[in-house]
Amino acid sequence: AEIPIVRLNPFGILDIKAEAEDKLRGSGTPYCIFRPGGLNDSWPAGSRPVFSQGDVAVGRINRVDVAKILVDCLSTPEATGKTFEGISAAGYPPSKSIGPALARLSLDAEGGPSSEAVLATYGVLQQLLPGEKQRPDQLAMGQTYEQLDRGETGRLGERGKENVAAAADDVGVTR
Repeated sequence: AEIPIVRLNPFGILDIKAEAEDKLRGSGTPYCIFRPGGLNDSWPAGSRPVFSQGDVAVGRINRVDVAKILVDCLSTPEATGKTFEGISAAGYPPSKSIGPALARLSLDAEGGPSSEAVLATYGVLQQLLPGEKQRPDQLAMGQTYEQLDRGETGRLGERGKENVAAAADDVGVTR
């Protein structure tokens, strides 16, 4: 994928996460792997979560909503044995339970969703992106879609010249 985090894979973090997920799946312990979309504390909390599979989630979610989803997964049997992503649709209230939405997702043991389903889901989720261009392949790491529309550089620099070390400093990563 051409989204900045995947393209840059700072400090090999995506490889480390994939290895940890594989170990969890192979452990024999009941599990649920939730991958939130772009964490944004300015995004409205209390919005409806939108779940997908296949690493196609593009959008934003407030950390408060991530915490609620994680807690809800603990008591939602439909989450068990699945790996999925989530963003939230601002302006839409959450449903009373995430169970029905998670019931529609494929179990990891069944091989996940078909490639056709992944492509269809990606096409729909692209429409939820903020901004006009809606082109994750043009984003720099640390740049918002709104900045892309206005021709502004993101907080980590121009695409292809991002200061990844600054991103680590922003979140307190020790190098």
